[in-house]
Amino acid sequence: MKLPKTEIEHIARLARIELSEPEKQRYANQLSAILDYVEELKQLDIKDVPDVGQITGLTNQLAADEVKGCELSRDELLKNAPATEKGYIKVKSVLGRET
Repeated sequence: MKLPKTEIEHIARLARIELSEPEKQRYANQLSAILDYVEELKQLDIKDVPDVGQITGLTNQLAADEVKGCELSRDELLKNAPATEKGYIKVKSVLGRET
């Protein structure tokens, strides 16, 4: 399944990355190969394969939360946001109402 160039451009826009024409071609080939492989995996008969969540036997291996500083200033971070307002990143409403 060959991904069209428009799909690669859409994915790049969502990821907020700029791609050159050779990169678009390379990523189209690579993503198409991945999707083709997933289609192959869908054809496998796995009804007799037991479910496995993990195989190490380890449980509750959690690391402690650590608060670390950021090397970028607030202004440097905000200039990468698609929209800002009053020093904050502006996002679409998640509760269905505009502010």
